[in-house]
Amino acid sequence: MVDTNQYLSVTALTQYLKRKFDADPYLAKVYLTGEISNYRKRVGNQYFSLKDDHAKIGALMFRNAFSKLQFNLEEGMKVLAVGRVSLYEPSGEYRLIVERLEPDGVGALYQAFEQLKKKLAGEGLFDRNKRPLPLFPKRVAVVTSPSGAVIQDIMTTVARRYPILQLTLFPAVVQGDQAADSIVKQLNRIKAMSDFDAVIIGRGGGSIEDLWPFNEEKVARALVDMPIPIVSSVGHETDTTITDFIADRRAATPTAAAEIVTPVTLVDALNRISEDRVRLVNAMHNRLKNVASRLQRSAESVVLTQPDRLYDQYVQRVDQLRQRLNQSMVNQLRENDHRLAMATQQLDGRQLLIKVVNLKRQLLDNQHRLDRAVISVVKAKRQAVANAALGLDHLSPLKILGRGFAYVTDDTGQMLKKTDDYAVDADIHIHVADGQIGAHVTTKEKNHG
Repeated sequence: MVDTNQYLSVTALTQYLKRKFDADPYLAKVYLTGEISNYRKRVGNQYFSLKDDHAKIGALMFRNAFSKLQFNLEEGMKVLAVGRVSLYEPSGEYRLIVERLEPDGVGALYQAFEQLKKKLAGEGLFDRNKRPLPLFPKRVAVVTSPSGAVIQDIMTTVARRYPILQLTLFPAVVQGDQAADSIVKQLNRIKAMSDFDAVIIGRGGGSIEDLWPFNEEKVARALVDMPIPIVSSVGHETDTTITDFIADRRAATPTAAAEIVTPVTLVDALNRISEDRVRLVNAMHNRLKNVASRLQRSAESVVLTQPDRLYDQYVQRVDQLRQRLNQSMVNQLRENDHRLAMATQQLDGRQLLIKVVNLKRQLLDNQHRLDRAVISVVKAKRQAVANAALGLDHLSPLKILGRGFAYVTDDTGQMLKKTDDYAVDADIHIHVADGQIGAHVTTKEKNHG
C-alpha cells in the first residue's frame, strides 16, 4: 500500500514556500526595473505587472504607498521599483509588494510636473488672456511665509516706490506636505474678501522638492478661480513652477514682483500730477482767452451795437403781410357784394313772373312733345301687332289646308306622317280644308330614294 503520510497537501506546500519567501533576506528588499503592464487604476490597492523583454512579475502596491506617489502611473512607463517578494497563498502566485516607485530616467517629481503641465495646458489654462494690473493699486494681497525674506523684500520695495499702497499678508506654509493646503486656504480667503487689486504669491529659492507645493494641482485650480490679477514669484529666475504658467505675470524675484504691482512710483505719479496740473492750467488760460476774444467780438458786433437793425427785416415782413391781408379782405367783400346783387336781382317780382311764364311755356311744349311721342309709340306697337298676326295667319294649319294640302290621322287622332305609321287594313281619316274623309288602307309602299 502507498504511504499517504509522504504526501503534502497543497496548503502545506504553499505555506512552506511562503515562509521561504518571507525568510529569504535576498527577497526582503528587491530593486527592480521594468515597464508597467496590465495597469488599471482602482480605488484602494493597485494591481499591475512589471515586465521586460523576457519575463513578467505581478506587482501589488498598497493604498498607503500608492497615495505617496507624486506622478501618475501609465501603461508602458519604465519605472524603478523597490519592494519585497511574497507569495499569495490562495493562488500560489508570487508577486512583488511595491513599497516605493519612481520613473526610470527622470525623477518622480519631474515626471509629475510634466504630467500636470500637459494636463492643464490641454485644458487651455495656460493660454487664457492675461489680465492687466491696475496702474494705481490701492490694496495688494501677498501669500507667502511670514518669516521669509520674500515679504521683507516686497515691503521694502513698495515703501520705496509707492508707500501709499496697502499690503496685506496672508501667511502660508510654503514648504512641506501641508504647504499646498495652506496656500489654497489663503487664496480662498482672498477670493472671499474680493477687495484687492492684485495678488502676489511666492517664496524664495530651493530644490524642486522645496518648491513642490507650487506645482500641486489644487494650488493651480485655486489660482485659476482667482478673480483678480496674480503675480508669481516662486524660486529663482531659473526655477519654473506650474504657478508661473497660471499667473498673469511672472517675476524673477520678490523685488521684481513688487515693482510689477507698482508700475508707477509715487514720485513719478506726483510728478505726472504736477505736469498734468500745469497743462490743465495752461489749457484753462487758453480756453478763457479764446472765450474772452469771442466775447469781445460779439460785443462789437452790429447786432449788439445797433439792436434795432436786428428787427428791420421782420418789420418789413409784417408790413407786407398786413397789406396782403387788407387786399384779401377787400376782394372778399367785393365778391360777396356781387353775389348779393345777383341774388337780389333773381328775387325781383318781375323777374319771377317772367320766369314763371317761361316755365309754363316750357311745360306746354314738353306736354305736346309727350303726346306726339305716345301717339307715335302706340301706332308703332299696333303695326307690330298686325304684322305678328299676319305672320301667325300664314303659319296657321287652316291656311295650309286651304291651299290644297291635307293631313291624316288614325282612329285615335294620332297624326300619321311616315309610311311606318300606316297599317294595312286600318281605317284612317283625311283632313281637308272644309272637313274630313274616311278611308281604308289597302297597301303601302315606301320610297327608296
